[in-house]
Amino acid sequence: MSVAVWLYALPLFLIFLFYFWKRSSRQKTSELVYDEAVASGLTEPASMHPIVNHAVCLGCATCVKACPERDKNVLGVMKGKAHLINPTHCIGHGACKKACPFDAIELVFGTEKRGVDIPQVDDDFQSNVPGIFIAGELGGMGLIRNAVKQGVQAVESIRKLDGIGKSKQLDLVVIGAGPSGIAASLAAKSHKLKFVTLEQDSLGGTVSHYPRGKIVMTAPAELPIVGKMQFKETTKETLMDFWNKVVEKSGLEINDSARVESIDSKDDGFIVKTHNDEYQCRAVLLAIGRRGTPRKLGVPGEEQSKVVYRLIDPEQYRHQHVLIVGGGDSALEAAVSIAEEEGTSVTISYRSETFSRAKEKNRQKIDSAEKSGQLKVLMKSTVKQIDDNQVTINTDNGEVSIENDAVIVCAGGILPTQFLKNSGINVVTKHGTA
Repeated sequence: MSVAVWLYALPLFLIFLFYFWKRSSRQKTSELVYDEAVASGLTEPASMHPIVNHAVCLGCATCVKACPERDKNVLGVMKGKAHLINPTHCIGHGACKKACPFDAIELVFGTEKRGVDIPQVDDDFQSNVPGIFIAGELGGMGLIRNAVKQGVQAVESIRKLDGIGKSKQLDLVVIGAGPSGIAASLAAKSHKLKFVTLEQDSLGGTVSHYPRGKIVMTAPAELPIVGKMQFKETTKETLMDFWNKVVEKSGLEINDSARVESIDSKDDGFIVKTHNDEYQCRAVLLAIGRRGTPRKLGVPGEEQSKVVYRLIDPEQYRHQHVLIVGGGDSALEAAVSIAEEEGTSVTISYRSETFSRAKEKNRQKIDSAEKSGQLKVLMKSTVKQIDDNQVTINTDNGEVSIENDAVIVCAGGILPTQFLKNSGINVVTKHGTA
């Protein structure tokens, strides 16, 4: 082979060598991350997540690069195919599906082990009841950006209904004033629809009930009338201040403390009833979130006033013995924030062997607090009984009784299934399906 050929061939050979070395290195990293997730029991994604059709995937890693959480190794390539290698870090952005050039990714809810109840909706966010639409967290979209986008898109679909803007009744009743409900209300206002927005609690929805200082994950989104919201990671207080300014700037009217009791069909629309009022409308948008009624433990003593189902302010637990029950982010965040208060003694009890549904950042904080003696962790444990001054807990090593002044149960909420069914809406359980 001539010198000239070598001068051309050698650089190409080195480029290919570097490429395959880099690819092999990335795959080894992906395998290590995946093996660690499996060994730790962290294999159940918390919300909507991707599944990859390996018959179509060519392992180009476009989805890996597109993931907004790529620094947390959510997706990786193993054996030449893309995989969800760090499931608990996936928060349902959906960017991977859009980026895949081979349409090999589907976004799904639930897994074979853990089903997720989702109201039945079509591509226009309309439920099986014509005229009732669902957007945001209730439909499985927990990320704020996605909820905002759905709220706007749902209103676009509602505008196309027969009768909108052509009768004396309201065009729309928006139920819920969280991110999806606020976005929908702004969209309705921008299109000059006749509408009201009802919220059973207060502006901000679920976020308004987060504990002080809680970090909120989102992504930039476009709001009608207002424009861009630029947040990526912020605090509860900053986000609530933003929502209040949005309402003030846009002139939105939110009817808070207006709990909806029923939605009844009538002629070419609906009657929405609250405790004090009723509204006749052409369409309804449900943006109420998924929490519904807090899930209870069902144990003796739970009816005591010292038992609550969300943390409002850690300071109120100073110099108290506090038990946190649960293993999700809300439980871990409550435990850490209370443990930082002066004179507190905190125990967290969880029925499983790992905090598989919590973010890595929160798990690390729990580990650090436990090692420093700030709190005690009881895994594979369940509360047996709550007494005035103590709590009895079943553990692998038998019953233990601990001093107790307060119990915070962070076991999630029960989907408002009965309310949905009373409104005629079908609810299906998803086990890894779209």
